[in-house]
Amino acid sequence: MAIDDLQAHLGVALPERIGKTPLVRLSQPVRGLEGITLLGKAEWANPGGSVKDRAAAGMVRDAIRRGMLIPGKTLLDATSGNTGIAFAMLGAALGFPVQLAMPSNVSPERKKTLAAYGARVEWTDPDQGSDGAIRRAREMAGNDPARFCYVDQYSNDANWLAHYRTTGPEIWEQTSGRITHVVAGLGTSGTFMGTTRRLKEMNPALQAISVQPDSPFHGLEGLKHMSSAIVPAIYNPHLADRVLEVETEAAYEMARRLAREEGLLVGVSAAAAVAAAAGIAREEAAAGRAAVIVAILPDSADRYLSERFWEEA
Repeated sequence: MAIDDLQAHLGVALPERIGKTPLVRLSQPVRGLEGITLLGKAEWANPGGSVKDRAAAGMVRDAIRRGMLIPGKTLLDATSGNTGIAFAMLGAALGFPVQLAMPSNVSPERKKTLAAYGARVEWTDPDQGSDGAIRRAREMAGNDPARFCYVDQYSNDANWLAHYRTTGPEIWEQTSGRITHVVAGLGTSGTFMGTTRRLKEMNPALQAISVQPDSPFHGLEGLKHMSSAIVPAIYNPHLADRVLEVETEAAYEMARRLAREEGLLVGVSAAAAVAAAAGIAREEAAAGRAAVIVAILPDSADRYLSERFWEEA
């Protein structure tokens, strides 16, 4: 596909398919808490199945506009899964090759999805997590700069700007400006950074809650334990009003609860966000304050159904 065709496709077709995801009411985690509304932003409704479709489309559009992604170049990035899948989807739709670096212990569902889209993947040491993938992508880009367009989602302002322009305004409109708290996990941090910046412009009193694993060794695929990881260049630690750490088992338990009590299958990072949001809800109710809390749910359980925790009582 020629560069003009890529720009035209990105300018028209993708905005019609990506974004405008619904808010879903989560009742059971806040049952009995008077004055509390808990909502989840259902990002699995995007065509690639996750919140990362927004950032990937924004970064591809920016790379084309800046003359970085041109015919003959391969898009390269490090990913823990969902952004890679979004890039693979866009590459298949728009006709550019995609090369990814990814930890080898990502879920089998992620691996099968990437294979279905035809992306090439360099599997990295699972013990090094997303940091190992980042180091490998940097090495590949440095070794062959003429071949690769290294998007670098962890340092790319187009990542968080996608959420500033879309996710934040959507949440504001969907809650009629009543939102009091936004809760989102930290991976690249793009979702949290962009969404929070926009919402705080609309209401400076809004409370922004970031969520991360409680340990460097965790099972929350897609999330970073910031104090022990390569910190994304786009991350601003001062933007969060609070940083909540969630145990892996607490997220697993919330995923099971949402499935069995709400009939809602969500991914583990989404479950971690809901677990954190439920804690905020209890605090607000105990203080006698009404609250409208929105947790961003990056994906559904479709990419985690092979995990053993679903079988636990």
